[in-house]
Amino acid sequence: MTAQLTQRRLLTEIPGPASRALQERRGDAVAAGVGSVLPVYITSAEGGLLTDADGNTLIDLGSGIAVTNVGHAAPAVVDRVRAQAAEFTHTCFMVTPYEGYVQVCEQLKDLTPGDHAKRSVLFNSGAEAVENAVKIARVTTGRQAVVVFDHAYHGRTNLTMALTAKSIPYKHGFGPFAPEVYRVPGSYPYRDGLTGPEAAAAALDRIEKQIGGDQVAAVVIEPIQGEGGFIEPAPGFLPALADWCARHGVVFVADEVQTGFCRTGDWFASNHENVVPDLIATAKGIAGGLPLAAVTGRAELMDAVPSGGLGGTYGGNPIACAAALGSIEIVRNDRLDLAARGIAETVLPRLRTVADRTGVIGDVRGRGAMIAAEFVKPGTSEPDAALTGRVAKACHSAGVVVLTCGTYGNVVRLLPPLSLSPELLDEGLTVLEQAIVAEAGK
Repeated sequence: MTAQLTQRRLLTEIPGPASRALQERRGDAVAAGVGSVLPVYITSAEGGLLTDADGNTLIDLGSGIAVTNVGHAAPAVVDRVRAQAAEFTHTCFMVTPYEGYVQVCEQLKDLTPGDHAKRSVLFNSGAEAVENAVKIARVTTGRQAVVVFDHAYHGRTNLTMALTAKSIPYKHGFGPFAPEVYRVPGSYPYRDGLTGPEAAAAALDRIEKQIGGDQVAAVVIEPIQGEGGFIEPAPGFLPALADWCARHGVVFVADEVQTGFCRTGDWFASNHENVVPDLIATAKGIAGGLPLAAVTGRAELMDAVPSGGLGGTYGGNPIACAAALGSIEIVRNDRLDLAARGIAETVLPRLRTVADRTGVIGDVRGRGAMIAAEFVKPGTSEPDAALTGRVAKACHSAGVVVLTCGTYGNVVRLLPPLSLSPELLDEGLTVLEQAIVAEAGK
């Protein structure tokens, strides 16, 4: 991308002829089970802009699903990656270790909630992190049952598919799934109308009656649910769960794969209600686009697993660790926590205004740069997935990348880079607003 490209620029239809040609090649080589939200083929990216094979420049309000929090090709990330690649690309930390892995774990010790002694182990993906958190909880408690929630998403491995709520496309036909996983109602204020303590009481009553508190190894929850619809629980829900876990010797696991690293305006979403997880799973925004994940937790839990019980060939790859150190440096120095809060201050009122104007948005919610609009049929709370799809498609055609999600497929979610300029944010929001108004009128 040339330095002077600082805004959206469309030279062809979206996708253009070069992208369509690549899509045709893809059909002969790539498994059909791998989908793409928008089949434009990217050749370069910088900040909050993507340039495709046809020379179109798109505004990225998705960040590769909350990964490029610091923006694309962030200099501190690129420089550290280049320097590390020139030294060595792999030794396997379990064979011959290196300082970068230790440095990332030191950062996680300082950044994650709580001032207790902590340890970390590094992996490649969010699903790996969540799965290993469950392993640690089972070893340390001697129990088997794992509690998860309606609308949860935790990954695509066999165990994490069992933890994930939605069947299509994540689970359908892939069973049998891992046993001893139990699902209970969560907190969905727009749809259940409950306060946080009321929703927690319902969930805990279900756990105690159907499982038994003394049988539960872990409660695993996203502080703000991601794929399920960016569902922010009512205040008091998370603290009540954490308190119950502490009283019953249950490991409280926060899946902050999507919410971590200032995505919600704080380093971790658990901080918004001063919840201190026993274990916290992270990935996505940790390394500026490179594959890295972690489980960080109480030292007595982490150290209970015998040597060799945790790890993986590529876990904590030296290049990914270098990228993480660069990304964390940017978030600290540029105060991207404050930037995320500023994004919310811009986005939330604008979406609420268009919701009032059109009557097709039942709820606007989120924190920081993790914002969603839930589309419904006017005058009802009935999900409108068709309208959601049309709005997203209209944005894509206009050169703005937005994502959809939700158990009912009726949520447009915004995950812009935390470093996105106010000008690009304004332009992207204008396109989204125009798309909502136009599609709502059809």
